[in-house]
Amino acid sequence: MSTEFRTLIDALREAARRWPDRAAWTFDPGERFTFADVARLTSGYARALGERGVRRGDRVAVMLGNEPAFPLTWLALSALGAAMVPVNTKYQSADAGHVLRASGASAIVAGAAFGPLLRQVRPDVPGLRQVLPAAEIAAAARETPADLAASDGGPGPDDIANVQFTSGTTGRPKGCLLPHRYWTQLASGLVTEFPYLTARDVMLTAQPFHYIDPQWNVAASLLSGAGLVILDGFHPSSFWTKVREHQVTYFYCLGAMPTLLLRRPPDPADRDHAVRAVQCSAIPPALHRELEERWGVPWYETFGMTETGGDLRVTDLDHDELVGTGCLGLPVSYRRARIVDAAGQPVPTGQAGEITLAGPGMMDGYLDDPEATARVMRDGWFRTGDLGRMDKQGRVYHTGRLKDMIRRSGENISAREVEEVLLTHPAVRLAAVTSVPDDIRGEEAKAYYAGDYVEPDALAEHCRARLATFKVPRFWQPAPDLPRTDSQRVAKSRLGEIDGAVFDTVSGQWSTA
Repeated sequence: MSTEFRTLIDALREAARRWPDRAAWTFDPGERFTFADVARLTSGYARALGERGVRRGDRVAVMLGNEPAFPLTWLALSALGAAMVPVNTKYQSADAGHVLRASGASAIVAGAAFGPLLRQVRPDVPGLRQVLPAAEIAAAARETPADLAASDGGPGPDDIANVQFTSGTTGRPKGCLLPHRYWTQLASGLVTEFPYLTARDVMLTAQPFHYIDPQWNVAASLLSGAGLVILDGFHPSSFWTKVREHQVTYFYCLGAMPTLLLRRPPDPADRDHAVRAVQCSAIPPALHRELEERWGVPWYETFGMTETGGDLRVTDLDHDELVGTGCLGLPVSYRRARIVDAAGQPVPTGQAGEITLAGPGMMDGYLDDPEATARVMRDGWFRTGDLGRMDKQGRVYHTGRLKDMIRRSGENISAREVEEVLLTHPAVRLAAVTSVPDDIRGEEAKAYYAGDYVEPDALAEHCRARLATFKVPRFWQPAPDLPRTDSQRVAKSRLGEIDGAVFDTVSGQWSTA
Protein backbone atom coordinates (compact mmCIF):
# COMPACT_ATOMS: atom_id res chain seq x y z
CA MET A 1 0.00 0.00 0.00
CA SER A 2 1.29 3.45 -0.85
CA THR A 3 1.98 5.50 2.26
CA GLU A 4 2.28 8.85 0.52
CA PHE A 5 -0.93 10.33 1.88
CA ARG A 6 -1.44 14.02 2.42
CA THR A 7 -3.93 13.75 5.29
CA LEU A 8 -5.55 11.36 7.72
CA ILE A 9 -8.73 11.53 5.66
CA ASP A 10 -6.88 10.49 2.50
CA ALA A 11 -5.57 7.48 4.41
CA LEU A 12 -9.04 6.63 5.75
CA ARG A 13 -10.64 6.73 2.29
CA GLU A 14 -7.94 4.48 0.86
CA ALA A 15 -8.17 2.02 3.76
CA ALA A 16 -11.94 1.76 3.33
CA ARG A 17 -11.49 1.18 -0.40
CA ARG A 18 -8.80 -1.49 -0.05
CA TRP A 19 -9.96 -3.34 3.07
CA PRO A 20 -13.67 -2.56 3.55
CA ASP A 21 -14.48 -5.76 5.46
CA ARG A 22 -11.29 -6.11 7.45
CA ALA A 23 -11.42 -5.40 11.19
CA ALA A 24 -9.96 -1.95 11.79
CA TRP A 25 -10.71 -1.37 15.48
CA THR A 26 -11.64 -3.83 18.21
CA PHE A 27 -12.59 -2.27 21.53
CA ASP A 28 -12.18 -4.57 24.51
CA PRO A 29 -14.66 -4.39 26.03
CA GLY A 30 -16.84 -3.07 23.24
CA GLU A 31 -17.57 -3.16 19.55
CA ARG A 32 -15.59 -4.15 16.48
CA PHE A 33 -15.47 -1.90 13.40
CA THR A 34 -14.36 -2.63 9.86
CA PHE A 35 -12.53 -0.01 7.82
CA ALA A 36 -15.79 0.58 5.93
CA ASP A 37 -17.58 1.12 9.26
CA VAL A 38 -14.97 3.66 10.33
CA ALA A 39 -15.31 5.62 7.09
CA ARG A 40 -19.10 5.59 7.22
CA LEU A 41 -19.30 6.59 10.88
CA THR A 42 -16.63 9.27 10.46
CA SER A 43 -18.84 10.83 7.79
CA GLY A 44 -21.84 10.61 10.11
CA TYR A 45 -19.92 12.20 12.97
CA ALA A 46 -18.70 14.96 10.66
CA ARG A 47 -22.25 15.67 9.54
CA ALA A 48 -23.52 15.71 13.15
CA LEU A 49 -20.75 18.04 14.29
CA GLY A 50 -21.22 20.29 11.27
CA GLU A 51 -24.93 20.56 12.00
CA ARG A 52 -24.01 21.78 15.48
CA GLY A 53 -21.85 24.55 14.17
CA VAL A 54 -18.35 23.08 13.99
CA ARG A 55 -16.49 24.71 11.11
CA ARG A 56 -13.13 24.60 9.41
CA GLY A 57 -10.42 26.08 11.63
CA ASP A 58 -12.35 25.50 14.87
CA ARG A 59 -10.69 23.90 17.86
CA VAL A 60 -12.89 21.34 19.57
CA ALA A 61 -11.96 19.69 22.86
CA VAL A 62 -12.61 15.99 23.41
CA MET A 63 -12.91 14.46 26.87
CA LEU A 64 -13.67 10.77 26.48
CA GLY A 65 -12.31 7.44 27.59
CA ASN A 66 -11.17 4.57 25.38
CA GLU A 67 -14.39 4.32 23.42
CA PRO A 68 -15.29 4.53 19.71
CA ALA A 69 -16.49 8.13 20.01
CA PHE A 70 -12.95 9.35 20.63
CA PRO A 71 -11.21 8.32 17.38
CA LEU A 72 -14.40 8.84 15.38
CA THR A 73 -14.68 12.39 16.67
CA TRP A 74 -11.00 13.00 15.88
CA LEU A 75 -11.32 11.80 12.30
CA ALA A 76 -14.60 13.65 11.84
CA LEU A 77 -13.06 16.91 13.03
CA SER A 78 -10.18 16.28 10.64
CA ALA A 79 -12.64 15.80 7.78
CA LEU A 80 -14.20 19.16 8.62
CA GLY A 81 -10.81 20.87 8.72
CA ALA A 82 -11.14 21.43 12.47
CA ALA A 83 -8.60 20.52 15.17
CA MET A 84 -9.07 18.23 18.15
CA VAL A 85 -7.92 19.28 21.63
CA PRO A 86 -7.65 16.10 23.75
CA VAL A 87 -8.35 16.64 27.46
CA ASN A 88 -6.87 14.22 29.95
CA THR A 89 -9.73 12.37 31.64
CA LYS A 90 -7.91 12.57 34.99
CA TYR A 91 -7.86 16.35 34.95
CA GLN A 92 -9.71 18.40 37.53
CA SER A 93 -10.68 22.07 37.63
CA ALA A 94 -7.25 23.72 37.50
CA ASP A 95 -5.62 21.64 34.77
CA ALA A 96 -8.77 21.10 32.68
CA GLY A 97 -9.60 24.78 32.89
CA HIS A 98 -6.11 25.71 31.73
CA VAL A 99 -6.30 23.47 28.65
CA LEU A 100 -9.76 24.70 27.68
CA ARG A 101 -8.78 28.36 28.06
CA ALA A 102 -5.35 28.11 26.47
CA SER A 103 -6.59 26.09 23.50
CA GLY A 104 -9.37 28.51 22.61
CA ALA A 105 -11.74 25.56 22.23
CA SER A 106 -15.17 26.68 21.04
CA ALA A 107 -16.83 23.37 21.92
CA ILE A 108 -16.16 20.14 23.75
CA VAL A 109 -17.38 16.63 23.00
CA ALA A 110 -17.55 14.89 26.36
CA GLY A 111 -18.91 11.86 28.13
CA ALA A 112 -21.67 12.20 30.70
CA ALA A 113 -19.23 11.46 33.55
CA PHE A 114 -17.46 14.78 32.92
CA GLY A 115 -20.60 16.90 33.10
CA PRO A 116 -20.09 18.05 36.73
CA LEU A 117 -16.49 19.08 36.05
CA LEU A 118 -17.44 21.01 32.91
CA ARG A 119 -20.24 22.81 34.73
CA GLN A 120 -17.69 23.83 37.35
CA VAL A 121 -15.07 25.17 34.94
CA ARG A 122 -17.27 26.58 32.19
CA PRO A 123 -17.84 30.00 33.85
CA ASP A 124 -14.06 30.51 33.72
CA VAL A 125 -13.85 29.51 30.03
CA PRO A 126 -15.95 32.13 28.22
CA GLY A 127 -14.82 30.96 24.78
CA LEU A 128 -16.37 27.52 25.28
CA ARG A 129 -19.71 28.01 23.55
CA GLN A 130 -20.98 24.44 23.50
CA VAL A 131 -20.79 21.22 25.46
CA LEU A 132 -21.73 18.45 23.03
CA PRO A 133 -22.74 15.16 24.70
CA ALA A 134 -20.88 12.31 23.05
CA ALA A 135 -23.96 10.08 23.16
CA GLU A 136 -25.96 12.67 21.24
CA ILE A 137 -23.33 12.94 18.51
CA ALA A 138 -23.05 9.15 18.25
CA ALA A 139 -26.82 8.74 17.91
CA ALA A 140 -27.03 11.43 15.23
CA ALA A 141 -24.10 9.90 13.35
CA ARG A 142 -25.81 6.52 13.11
CA GLU A 143 -29.19 7.85 11.98
CA THR A 144 -28.39 8.10 8.26
CA PRO A 145 -25.68 5.98 6.60
CA ALA A 146 -23.22 8.13 4.71
CA ASP A 147 -20.06 7.77 2.66
CA LEU A 148 -16.89 9.70 3.36
CA ALA A 149 -16.96 11.75 0.19
CA ALA A 150 -14.23 14.09 -0.89
CA SER A 151 -14.92 17.72 -0.16
CA ASP A 152 -13.37 20.98 -1.26
CA GLY A 153 -13.53 22.04 2.36
CA GLY A 154 -11.52 19.04 3.57
CA PRO A 155 -8.13 19.28 5.20
CA GLY A 156 -4.74 19.82 3.61
CA PRO A 157 -1.43 18.44 4.88
CA ASP A 158 -0.59 21.73 6.61
CA ASP A 159 -3.95 22.03 8.36
CA ILE A 160 -3.82 21.45 12.11
CA ALA A 161 -5.33 18.12 13.17
CA ASN A 162 -4.52 18.39 16.88
CA VAL A 163 -3.69 20.89 19.56
CA GLN A 164 -1.99 18.33 21.77
CA PHE A 165 -1.08 19.61 25.21
CA THR A 166 2.20 18.53 26.74
CA SER A 167 4.24 19.73 29.68
CA GLY A 168 7.12 20.38 27.30
CA THR A 169 10.38 21.50 28.86
CA THR A 170 9.19 24.12 31.36
CA GLY A 171 6.07 25.77 32.72
CA ARG A 172 2.43 24.80 32.39
CA PRO A 173 1.26 22.43 29.63
CA LYS A 174 1.55 23.97 26.17
CA GLY A 175 -0.48 23.15 23.07
CA CYS A 176 1.54 21.52 20.29
CA LEU A 177 0.17 22.33 16.85
CA LEU A 178 0.22 19.02 15.00
CA PRO A 179 -0.68 19.19 11.28
CA HIS A 180 -1.88 16.27 9.18
CA ARG A 181 1.61 15.76 7.76
CA TYR A 182 2.84 15.07 11.31
CA TRP A 183 0.53 12.07 11.53
CA THR A 184 1.08 10.74 8.01
CA GLN A 185 4.86 11.05 8.40
CA LEU A 186 4.86 9.28 11.76
CA ALA A 187 2.56 6.49 10.59
CA SER A 188 4.29 5.94 7.26
CA GLY A 189 7.61 5.57 9.09
CA LEU A 190 6.17 2.56 10.91
CA VAL A 191 5.08 0.99 7.63
CA THR A 192 8.03 1.61 5.30
CA GLU A 193 10.60 1.20 8.09
CA PHE A 194 10.84 -0.93 11.22
CA PRO A 195 8.59 -2.49 12.49
CA TYR A 196 7.25 -2.75 8.90
CA LEU A 197 3.55 -2.86 9.80
CA THR A 198 1.31 -4.57 7.23
CA ALA A 199 -2.29 -5.66 6.86
CA ARG A 200 -1.27 -9.01 8.40
CA ASP A 201 -0.52 -7.33 11.74
CA VAL A 202 -2.74 -6.80 14.76
CA MET A 203 -1.67 -3.92 17.00
CA LEU A 204 -2.75 -3.27 20.59
CA THR A 205 -2.84 -0.16 22.74
CA ALA A 206 -3.66 0.09 26.43
CA GLN A 207 -2.94 3.78 26.94
CA PRO A 208 -5.74 6.38 27.25
CA PHE A 209 -6.83 7.90 23.95
CA HIS A 210 -6.08 11.46 25.08
CA TYR A 211 -2.39 10.48 24.94
CA ILE A 212 -0.60 10.57 21.63
CA ASP A 213 0.18 6.85 21.51
CA PRO A 214 -3.29 5.44 20.71
CA GLN A 215 -3.69 8.22 18.15
CA TRP A 216 -0.58 7.25 16.19
CA ASN A 217 -1.75 3.66 16.46
CA VAL A 218 -4.96 4.71 14.68
CA ALA A 219 -2.97 6.53 11.99
CA ALA A 220 -0.66 3.53 11.49
CA SER A 221 -3.65 1.23 11.19
CA LEU A 222 -5.13 3.38 8.42
CA LEU A 223 -1.90 3.40 6.44
CA SER A 224 -1.00 -0.25 6.90
CA GLY A 225 -4.35 -2.03 7.04
CA ALA A 226 -3.37 -3.57 10.38
CA GLY A 227 -6.12 -4.13 12.91
CA LEU A 228 -5.99 -2.24 16.19
CA VAL A 229 -7.16 -3.59 19.55
CA ILE A 230 -7.98 -0.88 22.11
CA LEU A 231 -8.15 -1.89 25.77
CA ASP A 232 -9.97 0.19 28.36
CA GLY A 233 -6.68 0.69 30.21
CA PHE A 234 -3.46 -0.99 31.22
CA HIS A 235 -4.13 -3.93 33.54
CA PRO A 236 -0.97 -5.96 34.23
CA SER A 237 -2.92 -8.99 35.45
CA SER A 238 -4.83 -9.43 32.18
CA PHE A 239 -2.60 -7.72 29.61
CA TRP A 240 -0.98 -10.81 28.10
CA THR A 241 -4.30 -12.68 28.22
CA LYS A 242 -5.72 -9.99 25.93
CA VAL A 243 -2.62 -10.14 23.71
CA ARG A 244 -3.18 -13.88 23.23
CA GLU A 245 -6.96 -13.59 22.87
CA HIS A 246 -6.71 -11.07 20.02
CA GLN A 247 -3.68 -12.66 18.32
CA VAL A 248 -1.75 -9.41 18.67
CA THR A 249 1.50 -9.24 16.68
CA TYR A 250 2.81 -5.81 17.78
CA PHE A 251 2.38 -3.35 20.63
CA TYR A 252 4.07 -0.27 22.10
CA CYS A 253 4.44 0.46 25.80
CA LEU A 254 6.32 2.87 28.06
CA GLY A 255 7.05 3.99 31.58
CA ALA A 256 6.42 1.48 34.35
CA MET A 257 4.56 -0.98 32.11
CA PRO A 258 7.41 -3.47 31.51
CA THR A 259 8.36 -3.51 35.20
CA LEU A 260 4.76 -4.09 36.28
CA LEU A 261 4.37 -6.89 33.74
CA LEU A 262 7.53 -8.61 34.98
CA ARG A 263 6.26 -8.48 38.56
CA ARG A 264 3.32 -10.68 37.63
CA PRO A 265 3.81 -14.37 38.49
CA PRO A 266 5.21 -16.44 35.62
CA ASP A 267 2.59 -18.26 33.55
CA PRO A 268 3.07 -21.45 31.51
CA ALA A 269 1.36 -19.56 28.66
CA ASP A 270 3.86 -16.65 28.73
CA ARG A 271 5.32 -17.62 25.35
CA ASP A 272 2.01 -18.70 23.84
CA HIS A 273 1.35 -15.61 21.72
CA ALA A 274 1.76 -14.22 18.20
CA VAL A 275 3.75 -11.05 19.06
CA ARG A 276 6.72 -10.51 16.72
CA ALA A 277 7.94 -7.16 18.09
CA VAL A 278 7.46 -4.89 21.09
CA GLN A 279 8.52 -1.26 20.91
CA CYS A 280 9.02 0.47 24.24
CA SER A 281 10.31 3.81 25.47
CA ALA A 282 12.70 3.68 28.43
CA ILE A 283 13.12 -0.08 28.72
CA PRO A 284 14.87 -0.65 32.08
CA PRO A 285 18.34 -1.79 30.88
CA ALA A 286 18.77 -4.23 33.77
CA LEU A 287 15.44 -5.89 32.93
CA HIS A 288 15.71 -5.88 29.13
CA ARG A 289 17.06 -9.40 28.72
CA GLU A 290 14.66 -10.78 31.33
CA LEU A 291 11.71 -9.28 29.42
CA GLU A 292 12.81 -11.00 26.23
CA GLU A 293 13.55 -14.33 27.85
CA ARG A 294 10.24 -14.48 29.65
CA TRP A 295 8.00 -13.74 26.69
CA GLY A 296 10.29 -14.94 23.91
CA VAL A 297 9.99 -11.81 21.79
CA PRO A 298 12.41 -8.93 21.06
CA TRP A 299 11.80 -5.62 22.84
CA TYR A 300 13.03 -2.61 20.83
CA GLU A 301 13.89 0.74 22.40
CA THR A 302 12.35 3.79 20.71
CA PHE A 303 12.36 7.54 21.39
CA GLY A 304 9.93 10.25 20.39
CA MET A 305 8.17 13.32 21.71
CA THR A 306 4.78 14.92 21.25
CA GLU A 307 6.52 17.81 19.53
CA THR A 308 8.52 15.70 17.09
CA GLY A 309 6.78 12.36 16.54
CA GLY A 310 8.93 9.28 15.99
CA ASP A 311 12.65 10.06 16.02
CA LEU A 312 15.05 7.35 17.15
CA ARG A 313 14.66 3.59 17.27
CA VAL A 314 16.51 0.33 17.62
CA THR A 315 15.64 -2.04 14.76
CA ASP A 316 16.03 -5.70 13.90
CA LEU A 317 19.44 -4.85 12.40
CA ASP A 318 21.09 -3.83 15.67
CA HIS A 319 18.78 -5.20 18.36
CA ASP A 320 20.94 -8.13 19.47
CA GLU A 321 23.98 -5.92 20.01
CA LEU A 322 22.07 -3.33 22.02
CA VAL A 323 19.96 -5.39 24.45
CA GLY A 324 20.43 -3.96 27.94
CA THR A 325 22.52 -0.99 26.84
CA GLY A 326 19.77 1.63 27.08
CA CYS A 327 20.63 2.77 23.55
CA LEU A 328 17.86 4.76 21.83
CA GLY A 329 19.03 3.66 18.38
CA LEU A 330 19.58 5.53 15.15
CA PRO A 331 17.44 8.34 13.73
CA VAL A 332 14.65 7.21 11.41
CA SER A 333 15.19 8.00 7.72
CA TYR A 334 13.40 11.35 7.81
CA ARG A 335 15.02 12.57 11.03
CA ARG A 336 18.48 13.96 11.79
CA ALA A 337 19.99 13.98 15.28
CA ARG A 338 22.97 15.70 16.80
CA ILE A 339 24.34 16.31 20.29
CA VAL A 340 25.09 19.94 21.14
CA ASP A 341 26.51 22.04 23.94
CA ALA A 342 24.78 24.92 25.73
CA ALA A 343 25.61 27.23 22.81
CA GLY A 344 24.01 24.88 20.31
CA GLN A 345 27.31 23.69 18.83
CA PRO A 346 27.88 19.98 18.08
CA VAL A 347 30.06 18.14 20.58
CA PRO A 348 32.61 15.42 19.76
CA THR A 349 31.51 11.80 19.39
CA GLY A 350 30.99 10.18 22.78
CA GLN A 351 30.64 13.47 24.66
CA ALA A 352 27.40 14.28 26.45
CA GLY A 353 25.20 17.19 25.45
CA GLU A 354 21.62 18.01 24.54
CA ILE A 355 19.85 15.82 21.99
CA THR A 356 18.54 17.93 19.10
CA LEU A 357 16.41 16.78 16.16
CA ALA A 358 15.60 18.06 12.68
CA GLY A 359 13.57 16.95 9.68
CA PRO A 360 9.96 16.88 8.43
CA GLY A 361 6.86 15.88 10.32
CA MET A 362 7.30 17.92 13.50
CA MET A 363 4.88 20.24 15.24
CA ASP A 364 4.26 23.71 13.85
CA GLY A 365 5.08 25.25 17.22
CA TYR A 366 3.28 25.89 20.50
CA LEU A 367 -0.13 27.52 20.26
CA ASP A 368 0.01 31.28 20.89
CA ASP A 369 3.48 30.98 22.43
CA PRO A 370 6.15 32.14 19.97
CA GLU A 371 8.67 32.65 22.77
CA ALA A 372 8.38 29.04 23.94
CA THR A 373 8.56 27.88 20.32
CA ALA A 374 11.71 29.92 19.73
CA ARG A 375 13.33 28.43 22.81
CA VAL A 376 13.03 24.88 21.46
CA MET A 377 13.26 25.47 17.68
CA ARG A 378 16.55 27.02 16.59
CA ASP A 379 17.65 27.06 12.95
CA GLY A 380 15.40 24.11 12.19
CA TRP A 381 16.66 22.03 15.11
CA PHE A 382 14.39 21.03 18.00
CA ARG A 383 16.05 21.11 21.41
CA THR A 384 14.62 18.15 23.30
CA GLY A 385 15.82 19.08 26.78
CA ASP A 386 17.20 15.53 26.99
CA LEU A 387 20.88 14.82 27.46
CA GLY A 388 22.67 12.14 25.49
CA ARG A 389 25.77 11.05 23.66
CA MET A 390 26.31 9.58 20.21
CA ASP A 391 28.57 6.69 19.24
CA LYS A 392 30.62 6.35 16.06
CA GLN A 393 27.70 4.66 14.28
CA GLY A 394 25.43 7.63 15.03
CA ARG A 395 23.40 5.80 17.64
CA VAL A 396 22.13 7.88 20.56
CA TYR A 397 22.34 7.01 24.27
CA HIS A 398 20.22 8.86 26.82
CA THR A 399 22.14 10.25 29.80
CA GLY A 400 19.72 12.58 31.61
CA ARG A 401 17.34 15.54 31.29
CA LEU A 402 17.53 19.29 31.38
CA LYS A 403 13.80 19.58 31.86
CA ASP A 404 12.15 20.78 35.02
CA MET A 405 9.67 17.99 34.57
CA ILE A 406 8.88 14.79 36.43
CA ARG A 407 8.24 11.56 34.52
CA ARG A 408 6.01 9.33 36.65
CA SER A 409 4.80 6.04 35.16
CA GLY A 410 4.95 7.51 31.67
CA GLU A 411 3.07 10.67 32.74
CA ASN A 412 4.66 14.08 32.32
CA ILE A 413 4.25 16.33 35.35
CA SER A 414 5.16 19.99 35.12
CA ALA A 415 6.75 20.98 38.43
CA ARG A 416 5.70 24.57 37.91
CA GLU A 417 2.05 23.63 37.44
CA VAL A 418 1.98 21.77 40.77
CA GLU A 419 3.84 24.61 42.48
CA GLU A 420 1.27 27.11 41.25
CA VAL A 421 -1.55 25.05 42.73
CA LEU A 422 0.30 24.72 46.04
CA LEU A 423 0.71 28.48 46.19
CA THR A 424 -3.07 28.90 46.06
CA HIS A 425 -3.25 27.38 49.56
CA PRO A 426 -3.41 30.22 52.09
CA ALA A 427 -0.79 28.63 54.37
CA VAL A 428 1.87 28.13 51.68
CA ARG A 429 4.37 30.91 51.04
CA LEU A 430 6.98 29.14 48.97
CA ALA A 431 6.79 25.81 47.15
CA ALA A 432 9.12 23.76 45.02
CA VAL A 433 8.43 20.40 43.39
CA THR A 434 11.18 18.05 42.24
CA SER A 435 11.61 14.42 41.26
CA VAL A 436 12.99 11.55 43.29
CA PRO A 437 13.90 8.13 41.85
CA ASP A 438 11.41 5.28 42.15
CA ASP A 439 11.98 1.63 41.21
CA ILE A 440 8.45 1.13 39.85
CA ARG A 441 7.36 4.49 38.45
CA GLY A 442 10.74 5.81 37.39
CA GLU A 443 10.23 9.03 39.32
CA GLU A 444 7.95 10.33 42.06
CA ALA A 445 7.14 13.95 42.85
CA LYS A 446 8.38 15.54 46.04
CA ALA A 447 7.12 18.90 47.34
CA TYR A 448 9.06 21.27 49.58
CA TYR A 449 7.02 24.04 51.16
CA ALA A 450 7.38 26.92 53.58
CA GLY A 451 4.85 29.15 55.36
CA ASP A 452 2.35 28.60 58.13
CA TYR A 453 2.50 24.94 59.05
CA VAL A 454 -0.09 22.71 57.42
CA GLU A 455 -0.28 18.93 57.44
CA PRO A 456 0.92 17.26 54.22
CA ASP A 457 -2.34 15.32 53.92
CA ALA A 458 -4.21 18.62 53.76
CA LEU A 459 -1.93 19.90 51.00
CA ALA A 460 -2.26 16.63 49.10
CA GLU A 461 -6.03 16.94 49.26
CA HIS A 462 -5.78 20.57 48.13
CA CYS A 463 -3.85 19.40 45.05
CA ARG A 464 -6.07 16.39 44.45
CA ALA A 465 -9.12 18.64 44.15
CA ARG A 466 -7.42 20.71 41.44
CA LEU A 467 -5.07 18.38 39.59
CA ALA A 468 -5.03 14.89 38.15
CA THR A 469 -4.16 12.35 40.84
CA PHE A 470 -0.88 11.38 39.18
CA LYS A 471 0.37 14.96 39.62
CA VAL A 472 -0.13 15.02 43.40
CA PRO A 473 3.26 14.73 45.14
CA ARG A 474 3.93 11.57 47.09
CA PHE A 475 6.62 13.07 49.35
CA TRP A 476 6.30 16.28 51.39
CA GLN A 477 8.96 18.20 53.29
CA PRO A 478 8.00 21.31 55.26
CA ALA A 479 10.72 23.86 56.04
CA PRO A 480 10.99 27.27 57.73
CA ASP A 481 12.23 28.70 54.44
CA LEU A 482 13.47 27.53 51.02
CA PRO A 483 16.84 28.53 49.54
CA ARG A 484 16.55 31.30 46.97
CA THR A 485 18.61 32.92 44.26
CA ASP A 486 19.44 36.61 44.06
CA SER A 487 16.30 37.07 41.97
CA GLN A 488 14.27 35.51 44.80
CA ARG A 489 13.50 32.33 42.90
CA VAL A 490 13.71 29.01 44.73
CA ALA A 491 17.17 27.52 44.20
CA LYS A 492 16.19 23.94 43.42
CA SER A 493 19.81 22.84 43.26
CA ARG A 494 20.07 23.56 47.00
CA LEU A 495 16.88 21.88 48.19
CA GLY A 496 18.90 18.85 49.26
CA GLU A 497 20.51 21.01 51.92
CA ILE A 498 17.23 21.26 53.85
CA ASP A 499 17.12 19.17 57.03
CA GLY A 500 13.94 17.80 58.51
CA ALA A 501 11.35 15.07 58.25
CA VAL A 502 9.68 13.91 55.04
CA PHE A 503 6.10 12.61 54.86
CA ASP A 504 5.22 9.75 52.51
CA THR A 505 1.54 9.80 51.56
CA VAL A 506 1.65 6.12 50.53
CA SER A 507 2.94 4.76 53.84
CA GLY A 508 1.48 7.57 55.93
CA GLN A 509 4.78 7.79 57.79
CA TRP A 510 7.38 10.45 58.51
CA SER A 511 11.06 9.75 57.97
CA THR A 512 14.30 11.73 58.26
CA ALA A 513 15.40 13.46 55.07
